[in-house]
This record gives sequence, C-alpha cells and structure tokens, in this order.
Amino acid sequence: QVRLVESGGGLVQAGGSLRLSCVASEIVSGPNVMGWYRQVPGKQRELVATVTSGGTTTYVDSVKGRFAVSRDNSKKMVSLQMSSLRPEDTAAYYCYYRRTIIGGVIVWGQGTQVTVSS
Repeated sequence: QVRLVESGGGLVQAGGSLRLSCVASEIVSGPNVMGWYRQVPGKQRELVATVTSGGTTTYVDSVKGRFAVSRDNSKKMVSLQMSSLRPEDTAAYYCYYRRTIIGGVIVWGQGTQVTVSS
C-alpha cells in the first residue's frame, strides 16, 4: 500500500509564496500520475495540478502562471511551488498518486492547510 506524506503549507500573506512537498513510500513501476487537489469546507475537491511519470503537466486555469508542479522520481517526490498567492487559494491541499492503468486506485496524502491572508 503506497503511503504519501506531505510537508509545507502554512500561513502567508497575499502575494507571497509557499512550497508543498509530498513523498511516496514507493512508486510502482509503470505509468502513473501524481499531483495536488485542494478543498475548501463545503465545496468539492478541486484538481489543482498534475504531473505524469513522463513529465507532462496540467493545471487548473486559476493557477496557471502562478503554480508549478514538479516531480523527482529518484526521491519519489512531487512538489507544488505556489507564487503570487491569493486569498482564494486558501484551502486544504492534498497530494495524490494513481497508477494510470485500468482500475488504478487514487492514494491520498493526509492534507496540509494553506491559508492566504489579505
């Protein structure tokens, strides 16, 4: 069972930067995707950014140009560099991992809170 451990997050003023990191206990060989979701209480979890094992990245429109997702396969790590943060970026951020095969199950991190003050 893959486990994900997140670090980073915290309180920052609007316009500031934060970096989130997530380390996996293992990465099963084969195609996979890692990335970040975020969730505000009372709302659905939102996909923020993804990076495949091949290095392809995607972003939700609201963070394009401000956030950068990256991964280091040798360290089994995915990171999210967040810049020009806005109060609306305030949320709990969750790392995830999924093998991109039929029946691939999403594994979640425990979540880390990001709070952006105005």
